Amino acid sequence: MANEKASAVQTKSSGFNPVQFLREVSAEMKKVSWSTKEELARYTVVVSITVFIVCSLIWICDTFFARLFNLILR
Repeated sequence: MANEKASAVQTKSSGFNPVQFLREVSAEMKKVSWSTKEELARYTVVVSITVFIVCSLIWICDTFFARLFNLILR
């Protein structure tokens, strides 16, 4: 019974309505919790530091294994 109602609602739609879509997007964007400039700056610094640390660790591991394989293959 519930499936019949759901399918009936879906079949009544006549396709994509761009005006309705934009209204719904606008309504959803009003619900978004936007960050302040201070929060955005703080998050940017945290992400930048994290990326730097991860890149450094990958570089260290890559250098270590490259030298190890170089020693093994000689």
